[in-house]
Amino acid sequence: MYHPYFRGKQYELITIRENAELLCEAKFVPIIEPVKGVLNGLESKLNTVGKVGGSAIVVVNPHHGEHADNGESIINLLHSEPIKDFDISPAILLKEKCSIQETLRLCEKLEGCQVVLIHARSESGADLAEELDNRVKVLQHLFIESYCGRLYRRHFRDQNRVLLRDGFERKRNRDYSPQDFFSDLHITFEEEDVNGFGDFLTVGDEYSETGGPAYAVAIHISFLDPIQDKSMFVHHFLSDQQDTPSDPAGKFGEALENMIQCLDTGQSHILESKAIKEFRKLHSERHYPGLGYVKKLSMQHHIETLADYFEKK
Repeated sequence: MYHPYFRGKQYELITIRENAELLCEAKFVPIIEPVKGVLNGLESKLNTVGKVGGSAIVVVNPHHGEHADNGESIINLLHSEPIKDFDISPAILLKEKCSIQETLRLCEKLEGCQVVLIHARSESGADLAEELDNRVKVLQHLFIESYCGRLYRRHFRDQNRVLLRDGFERKRNRDYSPQDFFSDLHITFEEEDVNGFGDFLTVGDEYSETGGPAYAVAIHISFLDPIQDKSMFVHHFLSDQQDTPSDPAGKFGEALENMIQCLDTGQSHILESKAIKEFRKLHSERHYPGLGYVKKLSMQHHIETLADYFEKK
């Protein structure tokens, strides 16, 4: 149903590991695009997902990171013990550099697997559908909405389809407004004639190896607004200091204080998730865990919010 898209950075993989049971129970299936050359971290997290009975999708030809030119080691990992015995599906990312011929070549290397195709281009939909017809067993088609309009998607309409929407607009931290609309796809995906939906969490599709200097610290927290039919929005809690790149710990404390004040009004509509409880603990202890950890809690809260929505639906 829900497919959160992760790039395989450290804290994104940790988010998957620490929420493996929740993802499994909610029947959420994470998509992982490995970007780090060493795959030990990915392997251990996939083992955790598999051991709790969960599912995952792993991109074998990443567009970003250290495997962008050669994903053979990822394919080898998915064919290894015990990963190959878990419900881990290989995915082919269809960007401009992945031609139809390259797609078919990768499908041949993945023969015997239930392949997922992630569509991230706007051309050759009809040609691809014709080439795939009766030649390749495709488990699922995932369409990144910003690339694939309805005309493209209609060529695959008789198959299992998932729509991914990037609801998070990346900006400089100090340029965020107090809150932004994120998505209503968790409510409307069936009206889009698809079987599931996904997003890029509170990170966004835009990729960068490292962040820039933190002139402002921002904590991004998802919430469902009952006044607007439970559409999803994101609160952006900013630090008060925004003029220099120094003192990230102090800036985090300011952003966290602003967040706690909002929570304590009782009118924020933010779910009191495990991640929020951890934020409250950090606030009470006046502890700065590093910005990677803050990002992990933000992603965890996003997953918990959607899991709670579907549990109560």
